[in-house]
Parts: sequence; C-alpha cells; structure tokens
Amino acid sequence: FAKFPVAAFSRTASIMAAQSVPKVRIQLLLKGCANRPFYHLVAARLRRRPRDEDTIEQIGSFNPMPNERNEKLVAINFDRLNYWFGQGAKTSPGAGMLLGLAGYTSMHPKVYMEAWRNRRAAIAEEEKAKKEGAETNTEGAKAES
Repeated sequence: FAKFPVAAFSRTASIMAAQSVPKVRIQLLLKGCANRPFYHLVAARLRRRPRDEDTIEQIGSFNPMPNERNEKLVAINFDRLNYWFGQGAKTSPGAGMLLGLAGYTSMHPKVYMEAWRNRRAAIAEEEKAKKEGAETNTEGAKAES
C-alpha cells in the first residue's frame, strides 16, 4: 500500500466505518409502575440498562405478573427478532432466559440452575414434613400407652 496511498486511505476508512456501527443487544426494558412490572423486549444500543433513548425498536413485551389463569404473558415479533439476530445482535441474560423458555433459543444455564435449586428445596421440604409427621406419630403412640 506504500505505492498507493489512496487504497490505504480507503482501507482505513472502511475499518473506521465498520467500527462506528453501534452494537445492538436484545434486552428487556423495564416499564410499568411500583409493584407492577412490565417489560418491553427491545433492540437497543449496547448499555448495561437500556433507556428509552437507546432503544432502536420494540420487538415484543413480557408481563411477569400472573393473570387470573396464572399465566405470564409474552408477545414477540419473531420476524423482527430474526432480522436483528441476522444483524449480529446478542441477547442479555434476561432476554436469553425468556427466549429459551419460549423455545426460540437454547435454554440459558441460569434456568437449569434455578430448576435444580427449586427441586432441592422441594425435596428438603418433603423430608422435613415426613420427619415432623414421624415425630407426631411417635408422640401419639407414647400418649396412648
């Protein structure tokens, strides 16, 4: 490129142009009011917590509060989600867990860890109930004799 300085300039200009493209992440943007959270699934410029001015496009919504049928509602525009994944967007951990539970991506490791902890807590609770039940049975048998 020493003989052709124009080519060197165009090469550095293309590198700079590639670096100036904002990195996009699929994230959950907190909306709603106190004790009533509501999330928008958005494509946003890469930040730890997205703000309204950082969002590029709203892709879906997530209501974590159970309704009368004990359902948590999720609405996602998969066409736009595919577009942003095609543009190289990554997911935040929360959005990754939500998309994994929806069956769109592979399950996030935190989902497996949470399920494992819940199973262990349920087993410990059952053992505690059995132990208390056995103690009350032995006390009842002693009282009868």
